[in-house]
Amino acid sequence: MNPGGPTDHTLAQGLLAGGMMDRPLMIADVLVFASDVYGDGTITSRRVEGDLHTTTYADTRKRTEQLAKALKDLGIQPGERVATMAWNGYRHVELYYAVSGIGSVCHTINPRLSAEQIEFIVAHANDKALFVDLTFVPLIEKLVHRLPKELKIVILCGREHMPDTSIEGALCYEELLAAQDPGFAWPRFSENTASSLCYTSGTTGNPKGALYSHRSTVLHALMCAVAFQNALFPGSSVMPVVPMFHVNAWGSPYTAPLTGSNLVMPGPNLDGASLFSLMDEVGVYSAWGVPTVWLGLLEAIKAAGRPPMSFKDVVVGGSAAPRTMIEQFDDMGVSLCHAWGMTEMSPIGTQANLTPPLSELPKDQRFDLKVKQGRRTFGVEMKIVGEDGTRQPHDGQAMGELYVRGNSVIKEYYNNPEATAENFDDQGWFRTGDVATIDPLGFLQITDRAKDLIKSGGEWISSIDMESAALAHPQVANCAVIAIAHEKWDERPLLVVVPEPGETVDKDSVLALLQNSFAKWQLPDDVVSVEALPLTATGKVSKLTLRQQFQHHYADNN
Repeated sequence: MNPGGPTDHTLAQGLLAGGMMDRPLMIADVLVFASDVYGDGTITSRRVEGDLHTTTYADTRKRTEQLAKALKDLGIQPGERVATMAWNGYRHVELYYAVSGIGSVCHTINPRLSAEQIEFIVAHANDKALFVDLTFVPLIEKLVHRLPKELKIVILCGREHMPDTSIEGALCYEELLAAQDPGFAWPRFSENTASSLCYTSGTTGNPKGALYSHRSTVLHALMCAVAFQNALFPGSSVMPVVPMFHVNAWGSPYTAPLTGSNLVMPGPNLDGASLFSLMDEVGVYSAWGVPTVWLGLLEAIKAAGRPPMSFKDVVVGGSAAPRTMIEQFDDMGVSLCHAWGMTEMSPIGTQANLTPPLSELPKDQRFDLKVKQGRRTFGVEMKIVGEDGTRQPHDGQAMGELYVRGNSVIKEYYNNPEATAENFDDQGWFRTGDVATIDPLGFLQITDRAKDLIKSGGEWISSIDMESAALAHPQVANCAVIAIAHEKWDERPLLVVVPEPGETVDKDSVLALLQNSFAKWQLPDDVVSVEALPLTATGKVSKLTLRQQFQHHYADNN
């Protein structure tokens, strides 16, 4: 029986139990399956050391078994947290499976967080070991005096690349593995056992932890396998640019082996030119990441005069892809699919691949659907709630705050009852903080983050819609719309733009373009240019930073 699962409850009501075996869903079984069925499938990684490394799922299984033994020799106990601070690469994949496979918890740390936030989450998670890529050794050297003295630190490299470090007692990853023989009997335990821990980026207050289970992780992988059949199939090559230190690279290190897809890991070089070169060399079919990454890749494609060889599919999440980006990829034969989710959801909750007959609609109608965040994946339920607390219809017009629940959605924050109380309703639905509509076809459209909506004169203005429209201007490379305090109207939108190289953005022509989509009162009162937009730790535009930077803009210019 599944402890605490619905079967216990329904049987208490006199329903008949099925006569099936009860085998727990285990993360280690995904790698064992991949080794048995897709053993020649590959993981190709651009290493921090600079070279391109390729291994197979069969060999990854052997090394992961060695790592499991090494972890136990380090004294790591079931339930204890093992932290990682690493890029997307084969060694990080080994840690994903070995740590959770022995019943411990893989805690991925985002190195882009502030020193204070990293110190907080290491203490909050009570990590027992930290596995760190060479890139981040200097960061840890600065932090080590603020970390627990008993924390074991392992550097992810071979002896020949071990740095001369001030980290006392630092261990060499490859030496740990070399001391062990392959072959390990993965323990069996409840599928509800904690498997991995990921903290939110913590733009306000301390980061909050989402503690995933073996059950939720395997179900999420199966759900993604169904949702992205066009990209995930035996022999396809999938490149997660979204980092493994943020929400498990959207589950791809689990879903790709499960489906027989090859993994291509880009390592530390995520600029457009580096991604283009790797994708072209390896033959990436599908690439996953946030819009800022694809802006860089589009520049590299423009410079090369062609897309990378074999490139046919891109999945965008984190924030909305503008319509112009969807159109640019479509023109070169690459299908762009929106996906939406959150750290608290493992993370994927929707996907916008079009099924027949929607895929046969005229281009403009298809793009009208593709700019939305898509339809729910199996196991995820959604509702929108109005300001008065009432549930809103899924008519594409009614707007409200989005709530979710499902098999891969957290039921509480890790060791944080205050945050849990603030973010769940009385029925156990999770409050996402996104404002959205859902149309009769089931397509979700995020209109804004609740904190980013602009309320001017009592009326709401969507920053996301305005950004998408502004990006159609030929002089605008990137942009953000933020709410700025206004003496008369409470808030007014300010459009902050990054010009295309060598261009100067003309304010009047931008406003003229926006007039095609927005009422006059909705238009921004000003357009300002900056060299670059500030980014959060997860690669999204930091509107909090922009609001702080321009907080007195209208007051100072009136």
